[in-house]
Amino acid sequence: MSYGQGGPQSQWDPWKPHSQQPWNSGGDDGTPDWAALAEASESRNKRRKVLFIAGGALATVAVGTAVAMAVVSANGKDDTHAGPSLSAGASLPASGTAAPSFAPTSAPPPLDPKDFISSAKKDTAPLSPETLFPGTQLTIGSTVYKKGATADTTNCASAADATLPKILTANGCTRLIRATYTENGIAVTTGVAVFATEDRAAKAKGQTDDHSIVRSLSGKGVKPFCDGAICFSTRNAVGRYAYFTITGFTNGKNVTTKDTKAFSAGKDLQDFTFRQIWRRGQAQASAAANQ
Repeated sequence: MSYGQGGPQSQWDPWKPHSQQPWNSGGDDGTPDWAALAEASESRNKRRKVLFIAGGALATVAVGTAVAMAVVSANGKDDTHAGPSLSAGASLPASGTAAPSFAPTSAPPPLDPKDFISSAKKDTAPLSPETLFPGTQLTIGSTVYKKGATADTTNCASAADATLPKILTANGCTRLIRATYTENGIAVTTGVAVFATEDRAAKAKGQTDDHSIVRSLSGKGVKPFCDGAICFSTRNAVGRYAYFTITGFTNGKNVTTKDTKAFSAGKDLQDFTFRQIWRRGQAQASAAANQ
């Protein structure tokens, strides 16, 4: 079949390449077919409208998709990872439904250090002059006390004077640990009497009087003191421990009410001894809590 001159005429399609135009069809006289041109122009316009409408629909879909994606992004989640949807017949909980409640939780209370220093059954940490009175000197505020001799005995009465030996023995004292500190001509001996229970220590302390004193401890560069001279003494108890101090001058003179430095030194060593016993309880309480 030939598409040249003399062959059958083909319909011109403006959208098909190389299709035969009306004014070039074989056998015409070269005059344009104005009716055919008008019909073709109208056909092109209809096709453009269809394309524009379709393109507009696609653009609307694209814009809608972009907005949806923006909303999802703003909400911080991806629908592809959303949880399960409600099944048929399921309904959301009523607005008055209470939120689930949970039982309150709390950390256990800290262990009491006094529990560990009140009974020999729980107070099992090592005990010695070095654990109670460590180092070679003691600094309290701006005052530095040098440590002298230390002593440790199970014969409590031998390290006490006046009315104290009998009291210690009667209440079952098992050990008496002493240490002496000096500062500028003032010497202080602090002594810790150990009992089996807090009740025993409290009873012993309650039976003491102004004549119940621990014996002063000399040595390691400290001359004997409080051997016949008037000295300042203290007594107290915490847990299963009763603790005592005696303070005097190394030159043998008496302590008077005007000697405020001697009273201050005795008070410093009394407070230090209490803190050392309490720290012993704190250390054991902490170790037990971490087990």
